[in-house]
Amino acid sequence: MVDTAKLSTDQQKVIEILKTEYALNPPGTKYSDGIEEAWCADFVSWVFNRAEVPLSNPNSGSWRIPGTYTLREYYESAGKLQLSSSDYSPKIGDVMLYDNPSPFGQHVNIVIKNDNGVITTIGGNEPGGIRVVKHTVPDTDGFIGYGVF
Repeated sequence: MVDTAKLSTDQQKVIEILKTEYALNPPGTKYSDGIEEAWCADFVSWVFNRAEVPLSNPNSGSWRIPGTYTLREYYESAGKLQLSSSDYSPKIGDVMLYDNPSPFGQHVNIVIKNDNGVITTIGGNEPGGIRVVKHTVPDTDGFIGYGVF
């Protein structure tokens, strides 16, 4: 999946957790505290919490961020949002954020590879549960930007 030799310890933890969860592919309620809801943001915040690099919900202070808009607010308030209009090149552990009219709707997933502008992500609440997808980002309608790891 990903060569972790040159990654930081935090990036390595994130990748190991993602590998495990991808193999298990449990129901989304695992990440949403048992709540039946769209769980892509739950998945992202759960992974980072398990990797001991928790996010902080700007509304509650909790590590769990159940909504894509709130996840975007977190990255904006932390000064860690790189908009799609920037020339930022994503790295492993960054979070891709989308809004309508993206084919994903409001959605988030985690970058696991950047191969000369072809970005590979893993995300929850995608067709099939947890899924790996390759993107050519500038061509993705509704792409907002990256939450920087």
